[in-house]
Amino acid sequence: MKMIKKTNPRLVALIGHLKAATRESGTPIWRDVATRLEKPRRNYAAVNVSKINRHTVPDDLVLVPGNVLGSGDIDHKVTVAALHFSGQAASKIKSAGGECLKIEELAEKNPKGSGIIILR
Repeated sequence: MKMIKKTNPRLVALIGHLKAATRESGTPIWRDVATRLEKPRRNYAAVNVSKINRHTVPDDLVLVPGNVLGSGDIDHKVTVAALHFSGQAASKIKSAGGECLKIEELAEKNPKGSGIIILR
């Protein structure tokens, strides 16, 4: 059977960075996210802003191993890290006072992975 590899250089580097973060800090959260990103793209999470609003409280850290989409509204400040944000989702999160990060930035800010909510 032919082995299919990821061809996106950013994604390959991210997976390697997350695995290295797991080895350095000993926290399993980054290994879990890396294994989710190694799977086929059709299995990535696609989370709407309304779901983030339902499952969080103000000042939460949210990690989405996939895409954040702009359906719905958000009424409190959250920090969201994801592989990709739609334009509408990013503007809604920022207008609520939140922050949109790449997964790499969250891994550098919080190497222990404490207090992170993974939505999928």
